[in-house]
Amino acid sequence: MREPIDGFRYISYIASRWRWIALSCALAVTVALAVSLFLPREYTATARIVIEPPAGSDIRAATAAVSPIYFESLKTYESFAAGDTLFQKAIAQSDLRALMGGRSIESIKKSVLKVGIVHNTRILEISATLPDPRKAQALAQFVAESTATLNRSLTTEGDQDLIEGLEAEERQARDKLDQVDAAWARLLAAEPVEALQAALSNSGDLRSKLQEQAIGAQVEFDGAAEREKQAPASELPQARSEQSEARTRAEAIRKQMEALDRQDAQREILLAARMAHRDRLDAERKAQQAALSSIEGRLTQARGDAGYRGERLKIIDPGIVPERPSSPNTSLNIAAALLLGFTLPALYFAIEINFQELRVRARRGAHALARND
Repeated sequence: MREPIDGFRYISYIASRWRWIALSCALAVTVALAVSLFLPREYTATARIVIEPPAGSDIRAATAAVSPIYFESLKTYESFAAGDTLFQKAIAQSDLRALMGGRSIESIKKSVLKVGIVHNTRILEISATLPDPRKAQALAQFVAESTATLNRSLTTEGDQDLIEGLEAEERQARDKLDQVDAAWARLLAAEPVEALQAALSNSGDLRSKLQEQAIGAQVEFDGAAEREKQAPASELPQARSEQSEARTRAEAIRKQMEALDRQDAQREILLAARMAHRDRLDAERKAQQAALSSIEGRLTQARGDAGYRGERLKIIDPGIVPERPSSPNTSLNIAAALLLGFTLPALYFAIEINFQELRVRARRGAHALARND
């Protein structure tokens, strides 16, 4: 039961001194209002940029675009917008030196510029705080536009380097193909195969005819030999003469066939060598054509993907000229002062009533000791 009594005593004690609390609150509010009215007005303008992921239909890229690691990587663009060189250009653009005095660039940037990625989004916010609302909006918009331009130039430069590299590869591949085509044309002129193929075909026909003639000569020889056996003595010279002529003709045909075979063998060796040369050069020619076709496809794709390979920065809100100051926040200052004006006296009175209670207990203890004595 002691705590409710103490609480009641405390509330009663505070209520009995309400004038002091009211005076404290009024004084705190007055000071806060005076300070808020005395402080210079500052206005904050905010520009917003959306960071669009690379274009494409790759499911893995779409999944990566919503991962925490991807959101963390977007903080790279904070460095783009918060760069010292870019802010120096913004100072020259907005003539902030005259407005901010002789302060250093680092100090001005720390108090004027604020850049950050909105949590778990692809929105980059660029805020500028200045006494002049129009200059604040102009500064935020300039930094946003410069950031988008810088990213675009880096992307374009990377795409251009890739395209130039592919164009160099295409020229080299085309030069090699031209060399192989020229070698192919020289090979066709220097090592024809059509004449050899026609000669081999004609030689086959001629060999068939010679074989027929050889068979005929052999038949004549066999017939002459048979007649020689059966012929009377008066016809033997004639039969022997026919047999000799048939043998001579068969021998001549055999020699022609042997010569023809040797010639065909040489032609086949030469034809095989030329066909091997053709096959090897034709394979190299087809390989160069395939390489050139592949490079041309990559070059076409690179030209089509130019500007869409990396993230794209698009300004979705250049910011407006602020109409209300962001600093000082008079209502917030007055509320804080009012709370402080009430809290400090209440705390003081709480300490005071505790000391009073301790003194009362000490006196009671002393009186009790005195009676006992």
